[in-house]
Amino acid sequence: MKAKVYFSRDISPEKVLELYQMAGKELTGKVAVKVHSGEEGNQNFLTAEFWKPVIDHVKGTVVECNTAYNGARNTTEKHIALMEKHGWSRLFPVDILDGEGPDLELAIPDGHKIKKNFVGKHVANYDSMLVLSHFKGHPMGGYGGALKQLSIGVASSMGKKYIHGVGDLDAFWTSDHDSFLESMADAASSVIRYFDGSMVYVNVMKNMSVDCDCCAVAEDPCMKDIGVLVSLDPVAVDQACLDLVYASDDPGRDHLVERIESRNGVHTIEAAAALGCGSREYELIEV
Repeated sequence: MKAKVYFSRDISPEKVLELYQMAGKELTGKVAVKVHSGEEGNQNFLTAEFWKPVIDHVKGTVVECNTAYNGARNTTEKHIALMEKHGWSRLFPVDILDGEGPDLELAIPDGHKIKKNFVGKHVANYDSMLVLSHFKGHPMGGYGGALKQLSIGVASSMGKKYIHGVGDLDAFWTSDHDSFLESMADAASSVIRYFDGSMVYVNVMKNMSVDCDCCAVAEDPCMKDIGVLVSLDPVAVDQACLDLVYASDDPGRDHLVERIESRNGVHTIEAAAALGCGSREYELIEV
């Protein structure tokens, strides 16, 4: 059976909530809402105000993890200050998942490249997760969407190094590239398994730069906005976004496609599908 991906060309906070409700999965218990806080200086990230209706609806706690490189988010103290500066803390309760050690270790018995994943230990305080992703390019992954949010996004600072290094912390920036993409898929699978179906994925195709929201100095968007996609399947929602980019006649599309293809970005989707994280076959339901 094909995964359902709900899609609207209307990019608004209200439409995000409408599509979330159409997906038919009401998240229960204590809900973690994974966002990207936006590196200081980045101009493209989606704001706390944009996400407010859907976060309020699920009564969620905004969660983030510290980075593994220098910047405004590599220590808990700095990250908390940035969450306040960017308005997250004003609107929602905020939890830095790896704000205090030790990390929570998740086993990946069927992992292609890594057999364990390290996430912020506060993950254990939540019953379900809403994954809010800004779909755009990425300097290393080719693109960033739901699968990256699940892997690098939920990983602790040390866990990010572990994924990047394909299990070798000393190979943080020097590991084999396709192996790194497969490690991301492995890590994503462990988070999916942990929440056991209590997850919903939202990808918003807006402000699409070739760079990630983790870049303090990012290129401006290179193509026009496309829409909002919501699914219960992280593989399907990322695949649908890639397909919409390829189908676009926007002149800036080629710049984003070059970024995706030069980093073999689709391989993360391929690896995640092979692990059973979801299906690349989907039904796009336009609203």
